[in-house]
Amino acid sequence: MLILLPPSETKRPGGAGAPLDVGGLALPSLAPQRALVSEALVGLSADEEEAARVLRLSARQRGEIADNAALREAPTMAAVDRYTGVLFDALDASSLPAAARRWLGAHVLIQSAPFGPVRATDPIPAYRLAAGTTLPGIPPLRRVWADAVTSALAALAPAVVLDLRSEAYAALGPVPSGVASAYLRVVTAGDDGVVRALNHFNKHAKGALVRALAEDRPRVGSLRGFRRWAEAAGWDVRPGAPGELDLVV
Repeated sequence: MLILLPPSETKRPGGAGAPLDVGGLALPSLAPQRALVSEALVGLSADEEEAARVLRLSARQRGEIADNAALREAPTMAAVDRYTGVLFDALDASSLPAAARRWLGAHVLIQSAPFGPVRATDPIPAYRLAAGTTLPGIPPLRRVWADAVTSALAALAPAVVLDLRSEAYAALGPVPSGVASAYLRVVTAGDDGVVRALNHFNKHAKGALVRALAEDRPRVGSLRGFRRWAEAAGWDVRPGAPGELDLVV
């Protein structure tokens, strides 16, 4: 099973790892796209006013332009530790035992805007770039990433994909049509029986679900197998709209 996660706008600063090695990231066929976006992001950072405008940064956020400028030289840390926010706080990967972190590295890709999908354990620097940003001099990120990521995922040939990304990041790398997959929505069931999507608890539930998977390290080769694991582990996962599963919380 392959799990696709969104990144987070908020990130932990610093790191102790060596500078970014694009060749060491997951899905090495994406190296040209990674170079294109990284170069554009570093180039944009040379003009603080323009960078603040393009990236839509407030005065308090302008310090993040320096992160982009130092993209090639900055220290790195595992992507799953770099990202913070509700989902990654619930996942709390730093507190997992080594075997669970290895499972994350083998089964989880995080869809970043500058680097495309990276392993949970791939070392990356701090940066500021969102899925909907169009960088000067290159096509919109969806055009840069979508076909290339889909092809890279197809070559990876996972047995089943569980897509936990937000819609904006899912658009940067659609799952190949020939791969068994489901888009997971977090919902709540009202007294009237109608399920409704959640916002804050959506992210928390996804993080907690991935943590539970990493702790159990099940061998899941199908959507049916995932649902069997979920039921046994106390998660309420139901069929949703076509191509989707509902996680009811």
